Amino acid sequence: VQLQAFGGGLVQAGGSLRLSCAASGRTFSSHVMGWFRQAPGKDREFVAAISRSIIGTVYADSVKGRFTTSRDNAKNTAYLQMNSLKPEDTAVYYCAAKKISSVYYTFESPYDYWGQGTQVTVSS
Repeated sequence: VQLQAFGGGLVQAGGSLRLSCAASGRTFSSHVMGWFRQAPGKDREFVAAISRSIIGTVYADSVKGRFTTSRDNAKNTAYLQMNSLKPEDTAVYYCAAKKISSVYYTFESPYDYWGQGTQVTVSS
């Protein structure tokens, strides 16, 4: 499985961006999809995850109510809609896949595949 994240960019505080994560292969609907981010000088942190059935989502407290993750299994694509962006949201955002799983995780180690990251910069 190869993942490609895109959609990052420069946006003013209060603005919105939508990230996409396109996956190769035929088993996308079996994977839990996660989003992580890494700000300069900081460890990579969990942002959001969505179950393979689309029913379940989980968010970091720092983004809850502002970010929404979704997926379109027919398009092999996961999304992260980011609203009310803040300068502290500035980071490289990564998508990740936990293969053939019904459980989503809020930490890195269980995820099997990672995208290359896309830069999000929020100016004040």
